[in-house]
Amino acid sequence: MHALIQHEFGDPATVLAVEDVPTPTPGPGQVRVRMVLSTIHNHDLWTVSGNYGFKPQMPAQAGTEAVGVVEELGEGVTNLEVGQRVASAGTFGVWAEQFVADAAALIPVSDQIPDEVAAQLVSMPFSAISLLDSLDLAEGDWLIQNAANGAVGRLVAQLAKGRGINVVGLVRRADGIEELAAQGIERIVATDSDGWKDRVAQITGGAPVKVGVESVGGESAGDVLSLLAEDSTLVVFGAMASPVLNLSSGDVIFKQATVRGFWGKKVGENMAADTRTRLMQELFARLADGTITLPVEATFPLSEIADAARAHFTPGRAGKILLRP
Repeated sequence: MHALIQHEFGDPATVLAVEDVPTPTPGPGQVRVRMVLSTIHNHDLWTVSGNYGFKPQMPAQAGTEAVGVVEELGEGVTNLEVGQRVASAGTFGVWAEQFVADAAALIPVSDQIPDEVAAQLVSMPFSAISLLDSLDLAEGDWLIQNAANGAVGRLVAQLAKGRGINVVGLVRRADGIEELAAQGIERIVATDSDGWKDRVAQITGGAPVKVGVESVGGESAGDVLSLLAEDSTLVVFGAMASPVLNLSSGDVIFKQATVRGFWGKKVGENMAADTRTRLMQELFARLADGTITLPVEATFPLSEIADAARAHFTPGRAGKILLRP
């Protein structure tokens, strides 16, 4: 079969290439899945470049989320059937014509959910709802987030609305306001405009902002912290622009602020089963009623991974980049 393989860490547009590899055989408790569509996430490309918390042994495959069809059952698998459509997130090596996954990690997908949605159903949506659920915010509370036009930022805004939580989103350019408005996401402020912090204060009406979600790094992290209230929390979710946080010690000290990280992988691994079920049910309900949407910008074959990687990092992208066999 064909799979994307890398032999060294580096730029995904240059180190990933399609190669012929043996078709995998599922072990006990596993299944072999024929990939239909797979989503490109930041963490996938950071893993390829060697800049993520997980570093695979070389040579390595890539990709972590996909929708596909069960082709073969391993010993002891009774909860799935051959021919069944399933979604997987956290299964490494799905950028291939076929991949092996633990049966327990696969989610059966109903016929009502399109492949384009199922391919991105778990990783970002579940990270977003897990993040939101961890913030201990009540109806009417305020949070602020940067990278508001990113996948998680869009989902947090949509899911928070369903819970009655108020969100102010920060984007780095004015065009992002219109892009998000087209998706029904409001209360967006562009940080490239004069007086943007005053605009945030106007939106909140002076209400305390209890939580900031930081996904950019550098000076942007300090900007978010500066807008938080006393006894607030800055949650570090990502580092799109810089791995360093430039925070004012005065803001941390005098606001008695807490700074903590959020890594969806670890949170998911330690999550109680009943909590996981509750959050997945909420996700499915929000998809069904249209509260959250999962747009797609473009789809590329595996052989065009270089173009796909470049498209992923194109400014103004409104939806996910997908791969197909």
